[in-house]
Amino acid sequence: MANRGRWGVSSASRNRTQVARFLVVGTTTVAIDFAVYSLLLLLGGAVASSKGIGFVAGTLFAYFANRLWTFTAQGGLDRITRFFVVYGVNLGVNVGLNSVVLALLGYEQIDIVLAFLVATGTSATLNFLGMKFLVFKA
Repeated sequence: MANRGRWGVSSASRNRTQVARFLVVGTTTVAIDFAVYSLLLLLGGAVASSKGIGFVAGTLFAYFANRLWTFTAQGGLDRITRFFVVYGVNLGVNVGLNSVVLALLGYEQIDIVLAFLVATGTSATLNFLGMKFLVFKA
Protein backbone atom coordinates (compact mmCIF):
# COMPACT_ATOMS: atom_id res chain seq x y z
CA MET A 1 0.00 0.00 0.00
CA ALA A 2 1.28 3.47 -0.92
CA ASN A 3 2.46 5.80 1.82
CA ARG A 4 -0.26 8.47 2.16
CA GLY A 5 0.53 12.03 3.18
CA ARG A 6 -1.80 14.90 3.86
CA TRP A 7 -5.12 14.78 1.99
CA GLY A 8 -4.58 11.08 1.24
CA VAL A 9 -2.14 11.77 -1.59
CA SER A 10 0.61 9.19 -2.00
CA SER A 11 4.21 10.28 -1.50
CA ALA A 12 5.08 9.16 -5.04
CA SER A 13 2.24 11.21 -6.51
CA ARG A 14 3.19 14.26 -4.43
CA ASN A 15 6.84 13.90 -5.50
CA ARG A 16 5.87 13.69 -9.19
CA THR A 17 3.68 16.77 -8.85
CA GLN A 18 6.45 18.68 -7.08
CA VAL A 19 9.01 17.72 -9.72
CA ALA A 20 6.65 18.70 -12.56
CA ARG A 21 5.84 22.05 -10.94
CA PHE A 22 9.50 22.65 -10.11
CA LEU A 23 10.34 22.09 -13.80
CA VAL A 24 7.71 24.65 -14.89
CA VAL A 25 8.94 27.16 -12.31
CA GLY A 26 12.54 26.31 -13.16
CA THR A 27 11.98 26.77 -16.90
CA THR A 28 10.47 30.18 -16.26
CA THR A 29 13.27 31.02 -13.84
CA VAL A 30 15.88 30.02 -16.44
CA ALA A 31 14.12 32.14 -19.08
CA ILE A 32 14.24 35.14 -16.75
CA ASP A 33 17.89 34.41 -15.88
CA PHE A 34 18.93 34.01 -19.53
CA ALA A 35 17.01 37.08 -20.72
CA VAL A 36 18.60 39.32 -18.09
CA TYR A 37 22.07 37.76 -18.63
CA SER A 38 21.85 38.17 -22.41
CA LEU A 39 20.58 41.73 -22.19
CA LEU A 40 23.36 42.76 -19.82
CA LEU A 41 25.98 41.14 -22.07
CA LEU A 42 24.55 43.01 -25.07
CA LEU A 43 24.81 46.22 -23.07
CA GLY A 44 28.50 45.50 -22.42
CA GLY A 45 28.28 43.99 -18.95
CA ALA A 46 31.01 41.72 -17.61
CA VAL A 47 30.25 37.99 -17.87
CA ALA A 48 30.36 37.15 -14.15
CA SER A 49 28.31 40.13 -12.96
CA SER A 50 25.80 39.73 -15.80
CA LYS A 51 25.39 36.05 -14.95
CA GLY A 52 25.04 36.84 -11.25
CA ILE A 53 22.39 39.51 -11.82
CA GLY A 54 20.45 37.20 -14.14
CA PHE A 55 20.59 34.45 -11.52
CA VAL A 56 19.31 36.80 -8.80
CA ALA A 57 16.41 38.00 -11.00
CA GLY A 58 15.36 34.40 -11.56
CA THR A 59 15.81 33.64 -7.87
CA LEU A 60 13.28 36.25 -6.80
CA PHE A 61 10.67 34.69 -9.07
CA ALA A 62 11.64 31.16 -7.96
CA TYR A 63 11.16 31.82 -4.25
CA PHE A 64 7.58 32.95 -4.56
CA ALA A 65 6.57 30.46 -7.25
CA ASN A 66 8.10 27.49 -5.40
CA ARG A 67 6.76 28.53 -2.01
CA LEU A 68 3.24 29.24 -3.22
CA TRP A 69 2.80 26.65 -5.99
CA THR A 70 5.43 23.89 -6.06
CA PHE A 71 5.62 23.12 -2.34
CA THR A 72 2.57 25.10 -1.08
CA ALA A 73 4.44 26.16 2.04
CA GLN A 74 4.06 29.00 4.48
CA GLY A 75 6.60 31.82 4.47
CA GLY A 76 8.56 33.05 7.43
CA LEU A 77 11.99 34.41 8.24
CA ASP A 78 13.53 30.97 8.88
CA ARG A 79 12.26 29.61 5.55
CA ILE A 80 13.34 32.62 3.50
CA THR A 81 16.75 32.56 5.22
CA ARG A 82 17.22 28.89 4.28
CA PHE A 83 16.06 29.65 0.74
CA PHE A 84 18.63 32.40 0.29
CA VAL A 85 21.39 30.25 1.80
CA VAL A 86 20.60 27.44 -0.69
CA TYR A 87 20.37 29.89 -3.58
CA GLY A 88 23.49 31.76 -2.41
CA VAL A 89 25.53 28.57 -2.47
CA ASN A 90 24.11 27.74 -5.86
CA LEU A 91 24.83 31.25 -7.13
CA GLY A 92 28.49 30.51 -6.48
CA VAL A 93 28.19 27.13 -8.19
CA ASN A 94 26.32 28.66 -11.13
CA VAL A 95 28.63 31.63 -11.76
CA GLY A 96 31.79 29.63 -11.04
CA LEU A 97 30.85 26.74 -13.29
CA ASN A 98 29.75 29.14 -16.05
CA SER A 99 33.15 30.87 -15.86
CA VAL A 100 35.09 27.58 -15.84
CA VAL A 101 33.24 26.24 -18.89
CA LEU A 102 33.80 29.51 -20.77
CA ALA A 103 37.50 29.43 -19.88
CA LEU A 104 37.70 25.91 -21.29
CA LEU A 105 35.59 26.42 -24.43
CA GLY A 106 35.99 30.08 -25.35
CA TYR A 107 33.63 33.01 -25.66
CA GLU A 108 31.80 32.41 -28.93
CA GLN A 109 27.98 32.53 -28.82
CA ILE A 110 27.68 28.72 -28.77
CA ASP A 111 30.20 28.55 -25.91
CA ILE A 112 28.16 31.06 -23.91
CA VAL A 113 24.99 29.02 -24.43
CA LEU A 114 26.73 25.73 -23.52
CA ALA A 115 28.29 27.24 -20.40
CA PHE A 116 24.91 28.65 -19.41
CA LEU A 117 23.24 25.26 -19.84
CA VAL A 118 25.89 23.37 -17.84
CA ALA A 119 25.84 25.93 -15.02
CA THR A 120 22.06 26.11 -14.97
CA GLY A 121 21.48 22.36 -15.11
CA THR A 122 23.85 21.77 -12.23
CA SER A 123 22.47 24.53 -10.04
CA ALA A 124 18.84 23.57 -10.86
CA THR A 125 19.43 20.03 -9.63
CA LEU A 126 21.07 21.27 -6.46
CA ASN A 127 18.31 23.85 -5.96
CA PHE A 128 15.53 21.24 -6.19
CA LEU A 129 17.24 19.06 -3.60
CA GLY A 130 17.81 22.07 -1.35
CA MET A 131 14.22 23.30 -1.72
CA LYS A 132 12.70 19.88 -1.06
CA PHE A 133 14.86 18.77 1.85
CA LEU A 134 16.15 21.98 3.48
CA VAL A 135 13.84 24.89 2.71
CA PHE A 136 10.29 23.61 2.27
CA LYS A 137 10.85 20.09 3.69
CA ALA A 138 8.09 18.68 1.54
